[in-house]
Amino acid sequence: MEEKRTTEQCSDEQLVILSQGGNRQATEELLLRYAPLVRRRARCFFLVGGETEDLIQEGMFGLLKAISEYAATGQGSFSGFAYLCVTRRIVDAVKASARLKNVPLNNYVSIFDSDSEPFADNPGPEDEMLRKEDRREFLGRMSRVLSDFEFRVIVMYMDGMSSVEICQATGKDGKSIDNAIQRSKKKLQKIIKR
Repeated sequence: MEEKRTTEQCSDEQLVILSQGGNRQATEELLLRYAPLVRRRARCFFLVGGETEDLIQEGMFGLLKAISEYAATGQGSFSGFAYLCVTRRIVDAVKASARLKNVPLNNYVSIFDSDSEPFADNPGPEDEMLRKEDRREFLGRMSRVLSDFEFRVIVMYMDGMSSVEICQATGKDGKSIDNAIQRSKKKLQKIIKR
């Protein structure tokens, strides 16, 4: 119990040193301290075919990496380094999910008008599978031409989120969101024409 009380009073940097030395309670204390940060960062992203819990798990892996790789000299505060590692791990998971071949997707954009689409009233499972595969492929192509921020914004936009909701999810102002959407549209027009 004495050791538990001691770790709660340590700074983040002190806990990292203890954790890197093999102290499990220091590691647990850091994981508890930074769990809210991981949850907040995970809620800012959308994982194709997954849930927020999957992103939280990825974020926790990023946090563990931050704990093991942090060196106090030259990297600034641990909190900044942890934020960076958690965010990178979550973004990598989002990008990877867009490239996976067998991820079930719920949304698609039809290339047909609703009146002219064959079997529009009663699409079969094959039609649904083909639509999902097309969207997965398109998201993969998007992830290769868009920046991380543009990709996040345009996926949220495609999923029907308003600019205000995207601002809240990303923590950016409306002008940044609008600019990202416009840049993304221009880039995506080029890959659609190919």
